[in-house]
Amino acid sequence: MAKEATGKTKRRILTLLKQWGPTDSAELAQHLGCSAMAVRQHLYKLQDEGMVTYREEARSLGRPVKRWQLTSAADQYFPEAYAELTLSLLQALSQTWGEAGLDHLLTVRTQHQVQDYQHQLAPQSSLSDRVKALAEIRTREGYMAETQTLEDGSLLLIENHCPICVAAQACTGLCAQEFQVFQQVLGADVAIERAEHLINGDRRCVYRIHPPSQVEQDPTTKTDTECHP
Repeated sequence: MAKEATGKTKRRILTLLKQWGPTDSAELAQHLGCSAMAVRQHLYKLQDEGMVTYREEARSLGRPVKRWQLTSAADQYFPEAYAELTLSLLQALSQTWGEAGLDHLLTVRTQHQVQDYQHQLAPQSSLSDRVKALAEIRTREGYMAETQTLEDGSLLLIENHCPICVAAQACTGLCAQEFQVFQQVLGADVAIERAEHLINGDRRCVYRIHPPSQVEQDPTTKTDTECHP
């Protein structure tokens, strides 16, 4: 039982680091309801396994604090949606039908995805509710999604994991198509910006969603852009 409990705690620590990014042991301990010393013991074991690393952050008083983060080896703990098979199929499709055929396949996939999402989002009336419902759908698909509301009223759709990352790196059209899906299911009257992008070296994907009121006030707001708010 003790070994099982230890395994669960390690997995919870890895999940929190995936969601939060660099975090110190005290913050992890507070969330997990255990001592910082116990969390540090788990972190050092995970470090020995190559799953986590840390960087020291200076403070105005006292010793530097260790901010722990995942290594690429920790990806094995998170779903990759049959990455190798997907990549192999994409390569085979491209070789057989060419880029035009692959583009057509992605277009059909997008249409199906839009229909599925729209059906699930239909009961949600407000933009905030639609974004939250979309995050729930994406979480079920393995994206570990969450939402935040900013002070100006815009919303963030945050995806802490990408289960199709390997395929997306080989086929950038997947990311572009998913952006179109979000635009269609959330409404043509909203504006969406990509604030962080895993493919560009960020640790996650983040989309900033501007409600219609902001778009009306600033018609120059663009979609499908890279930004760092």
